[in-house]
Amino acid sequence: MTFSIAGHCARSGAVGIAITTSSIAVGARCPHARAGVGAVATQNITDPNLGPLLLDCMAEGLTAKQAIDKVVQGRPINLAAFRIHAPIHAARSDCAAAAHAHSLYGKTWSALGRLLDPITQDACQFYKDHGVHHEFRGVVYESHEGENIAKSLGQGKAVILRNHGLLTVGQTVDEAAWWFITMERCCQSQLLAQAAGKPILIDDANATRTQKQLGTHYAGWFAFQNLWQRIIKEQPDLIE
Repeated sequence: MTFSIAGHCARSGAVGIAITTSSIAVGARCPHARAGVGAVATQNITDPNLGPLLLDCMAEGLTAKQAIDKVVQGRPINLAAFRIHAPIHAARSDCAAAAHAHSLYGKTWSALGRLLDPITQDACQFYKDHGVHHEFRGVVYESHEGENIAKSLGQGKAVILRNHGLLTVGQTVDEAAWWFITMERCCQSQLLAQAAGKPILIDDANATRTQKQLGTHYAGWFAFQNLWQRIIKEQPDLIE
């Protein structure tokens, strides 16, 4: 699983970065942050020199997009990642972060082209709060494809990209990451349940109530904190 998220909390002013990849020492090469300026992740182009350049541009008053356009001009970039994420942030000003990866159970479930069912308490966190993007045209290189994904996401916390994988959003990096992890596990759970028999669905009233209890922005942020403490304990170089 490979993804990187850079986010900003409008309430506290805090910035954060989360990265996972198979590459060695990614924590020392990709995340860059500067107090009062922002945070960037350069996983698409693993060049440690780009981070400071991007932050310098942002310190001069350029937006994140303007900084990227200036710094990476003429350099190879992960265009597909940009085409997917940029329209989402443009459409959802409430989202500080978006997480997307081709995880095993998520991409397997996506091949069914359908929503997750409310078969467990965890799955209820996504009840009537996620969508399905039914269009698949290979690697996302065109801007209109990303815009269509943003439309399929709507105001929800997640969208299942058919034949592709999962994408989640959040008001914080922590929240977006936690929804992704939880949705992956929910896909695994439903695949197993359907293989064993016919799952019993939680009724609409109870599924809705559970979603309102456990599917909040704060709940997503809070649930990630124990994992975050484990991450920085096992990988202290991430925040050095």
